[in-house]
Amino acid sequence: MKRTIATGLITCLLMTLVFQPWGASQAKAAVKGNSGNTIKYGTPVSKNGKLKVKGTKLVNKKGKPVQLQGVSSHGINWDVRQPFVNEAALKTLRDNWGVNCFRIAMYTEEYNGYCVTDPASRKQLLKTIDTGVKAAKKLGMYVIIDWHVLNDQNPKKHQKAAKSFFKTVSKKYKKYSNVLYEICNEPNGGTSWSVIKSYAKAVIPVIRKNSKSAIIIVGTPNWSQDVDIAAGSPLKGYRNIMYAVHFYAATHKDDYRKKVQTAIDNKLPVICTEFSACEASGNGAYDFKSAQEWLKLLRKHKIGYVCWSLSNKPEAASLLKPSCKRTGGFKKSDLSQMGKWLVKQY
Repeated sequence: MKRTIATGLITCLLMTLVFQPWGASQAKAAVKGNSGNTIKYGTPVSKNGKLKVKGTKLVNKKGKPVQLQGVSSHGINWDVRQPFVNEAALKTLRDNWGVNCFRIAMYTEEYNGYCVTDPASRKQLLKTIDTGVKAAKKLGMYVIIDWHVLNDQNPKKHQKAAKSFFKTVSKKYKKYSNVLYEICNEPNGGTSWSVIKSYAKAVIPVIRKNSKSAIIIVGTPNWSQDVDIAAGSPLKGYRNIMYAVHFYAATHKDDYRKKVQTAIDNKLPVICTEFSACEASGNGAYDFKSAQEWLKLLRKHKIGYVCWSLSNKPEAASLLKPSCKRTGGFKKSDLSQMGKWLVKQY
């Protein structure tokens, strides 16, 4: 049978569509409308459902490994009303950057933090979290609510406030399938793993009372770097618990990557909830080669990772230029050097 020219063209077009690898252009083409409800191929949450921990990995509703690829806000206390926590911003991250998870970081002390501020500001912080969680739900993205311990060093310092906070948010979002809880960002100042475990044992039951199976992420000693120590004595008797590792690639190199490998070898479920290619200060030089080595390791083991931070703060870790005025729909010209690198990687 002879093929007409038209038939041949149609066949070629169909073959192109079938065999074309999935990339950024296809991801953009698959998105229609203004919300995650109209994505042709499904949103991250609609495809994967509620996540759980199986062995060392995060898995979806079918038990298949899922790798979170995320971006964190800067502290929502720092940017007044955190203008980048909104639906338009998250939609840009999802559709144009390849992000499937957004971390809402709320400082406990710094920048007029939750534990030291006035009631009106505390109410505003809760409102910002609600905006982010609901935007992520609408867009079918995962979201991490982060209790951002830093200068307070020991999470037990504000344990009472933490229990109250997580009681509130876990009750409010108990029916949400996309919410994860990070209960202590970066314990430091010599805070031991045994102290962190004691804190976790006090806070986890508060969340579990409302949310029986949500993923709970526990920080580790030394600014969430010593996952190898946590692997030697993990929490017992809890389901769906993960352990945080953080890295800043220009400071943390092979020795720190070995810590992650040790944790994995000892069957610890690890997730990277904060990283950048710059120095640990959030400033200084970039080491993109080291950052690439980190991503190679994390991808090999299907460990999720979340980049710090969606902000126009004048520091190396910010993904937006200080001159960026947009709060969503970011263009390439709005991106910092770090932002451009990240989008290319994602």
